[in-house]
Amino acid sequence: MIEIGGTIYHWNDPLVLAVLGAAALVLLILILLIAAVRAAGRTARLAAPLSQQMQVLGGHVQQLGAGQEQLRGGLQMVSDTQANAQSQLIQSVEARLNTVQLQMQERLAENAARSQRSLTEMQERMNQTLHGSAKQTTTSLTQLQERLAAIDKAQDNITKLSGDVLSLQDILSNKQTRGAFGEIQLRDIVSKQLPSDSYSLQHTLPNGKRADCLIHLPNPPGPIVIDSKFPLEAYEALRNAKTDWDLKNAVAAMKVAVKKHIRDISEKYIVEGETADGALMFLPSEAVYAELHANFPELIREGFAARVWIVSPTTCMATLNTMRAILKDARMREQAGAIRKELGALHGDVERLVTRVGNLDRHFGQARKDVDEIMISSEKASKRAGRLHNFDFEELAKDDAPGVVVPLDKSRPGPITNPSET
Repeated sequence: MIEIGGTIYHWNDPLVLAVLGAAALVLLILILLIAAVRAAGRTARLAAPLSQQMQVLGGHVQQLGAGQEQLRGGLQMVSDTQANAQSQLIQSVEARLNTVQLQMQERLAENAARSQRSLTEMQERMNQTLHGSAKQTTTSLTQLQERLAAIDKAQDNITKLSGDVLSLQDILSNKQTRGAFGEIQLRDIVSKQLPSDSYSLQHTLPNGKRADCLIHLPNPPGPIVIDSKFPLEAYEALRNAKTDWDLKNAVAAMKVAVKKHIRDISEKYIVEGETADGALMFLPSEAVYAELHANFPELIREGFAARVWIVSPTTCMATLNTMRAILKDARMREQAGAIRKELGALHGDVERLVTRVGNLDRHFGQARKDVDEIMISSEKASKRAGRLHNFDFEELAKDDAPGVVVPLDKSRPGPITNPSET
């Protein structure tokens, strides 16, 4: 690097390279000039043209020196401009840094204030939340205590219900009590679906057999029997079977029990000429009914063949609804004669009413005619009274002229009128 006037120039600077190139050129010219001067003695006779060239070359050298001086001035100016630009850039950077520092300080102050406010609000919210959580916890504990009390009460009810279930199992374990249970359930269903005069409970048939319920249906189909059966032992054995052998025995027991019930109902409660050509076997358990339809379809078919229809509480209610419609239709047919008689009497009353209304209309017509005639007579009398008041005797004499007398209508009372008045 080269230092000129306090300014440092690097070798790779274009200005420095230009100056060095110019200096090399000047040095080369000087070397050529020296060589030319040494050769001047030998080429004296040829010196005239060379001297002219040397003069021209000298002029060029002078111009080159002047250009070098201008270049030095330009370099000085460039260095000064660069120094001023650097100082201005430094000042601008310092001012920008100061501005940025002030903005950073202001933003830090704002962020600190904002953080302080947020922290204060968060503390307030935390205090409110903790206060609300404490109240909610107290409320929850109170509700929990109430629920625990309700759970204790429910536990007592469950314990009592367990005892009731055990009692129900004890009841169902006895055939007589199990039969009473089915009869009570059947009685409850029938009493809710049918009128009290359309069925009989524990009815004795002509063959001496007592049925749980007899529905008094009209012929056809006639009275139909509903008998309650509950093959509980066979069903429980079927449900509790652990091995294939137990399952086989339970299935056989279920078939035997249901077939016996179907046969008993068919033989006892289907009496030709006294009851309908079929009967209903009521199973008070939906589970037993579903088991028969799901796994024992041959028993259902055997019941159809024996004209014994197996029903559960749900299907029994549907069947009783159909029976109620049949009873209603039969009662309507029984009352059809009385209804026709009442309709005949009503028709006679309507005819008499029409006749009397005609008579009344005729009387009203005659009364209207009489009223019109009375109005005409009153107008005549009013005119005559006015003439008398004005002493118009001539007009009175004209009105007193003899007229035709109309005979009295013998069919009704009324005055004898002059045709001129009508």
